[in-house]
Amino acid sequence: MALNLQTFKTRTLTAIVFAAVMLSGLLVNQWTFLLLFLVIHAGCWLEYFKLLAAIDPSYRNISFVHQYGLILLGSAWLLFMTNSQYQINDIQIRLVGWYAILVIAILFLATEIVFKKHPSLMSLGYSLLGLLYISISWGCLMQIRNYSYSTSAYPLAGAILPCTLIFSIWINDTMAYIVGSFIGRTSFSKVSPKKTWEGTIGGALLCILIIGITASQIELGKNYPLYIWIGIATIAAVIGTVGDLLESKLKRMAGVKDSGQIMPGHGGFLDRFDSLLLATPVAWIFLHFFG
Repeated sequence: MALNLQTFKTRTLTAIVFAAVMLSGLLVNQWTFLLLFLVIHAGCWLEYFKLLAAIDPSYRNISFVHQYGLILLGSAWLLFMTNSQYQINDIQIRLVGWYAILVIAILFLATEIVFKKHPSLMSLGYSLLGLLYISISWGCLMQIRNYSYSTSAYPLAGAILPCTLIFSIWINDTMAYIVGSFIGRTSFSKVSPKKTWEGTIGGALLCILIIGITASQIELGKNYPLYIWIGIATIAAVIGTVGDLLESKLKRMAGVKDSGQIMPGHGGFLDRFDSLLLATPVAWIFLHFFG
């Protein structure tokens, strides 16, 4: 297949901009981290609405209040999952999030159930799944950042655990693609025909190896036992792959190639963060009980 130079330039430029925005949001400070994932959270929800409406046309009937009420409710959850580093003039952002959850939840339920003659339980079910799939996940990522080792000597260390999870997913995807391109023969899933067992297993093993070696060689890596790094890399490789397949299934059911067009040549928010959405809650559980 001949190389389409224009497509290649578009994909490359988009990838560079995407990487720059992500790294800035992740590494500058806790506020850029919060802002980054508030934007990503809203983008994922908007694409989720479109996918579900394509899968079940009845979901197109949800109101403007329903849609943006969910986005605001999920955003309040992200605020609630912050810690004491997030405060403005002695006002804890966590408390702001908690009160916002109470107010928004009461107004949402009143609007959608109490004041509606015929509330759609199916639509409410889809919305609840969206809260679990999107909002709970990004809230867990906020708290994973809270777990990170951080001192004045290492001001960027607060983002080390979420960055490790994200980089593990990127490494796994890249290594799986490379290994699959060379030795991939056996199809992994009908949902994603391009994935192979050889590439999936090879990508996971190389991801775990790279993260393990890197963590053992850098100063910050020594602040956690090796099993933490291995655990995060394993979760990223295994659960992240499941997350990718889940989003591919949703797109196939909706009859679309990409969840959105926010990143030309790379798809939408759900396309970029499908693996992270599913891996994050599992990583949170792992760190909560074993970290």
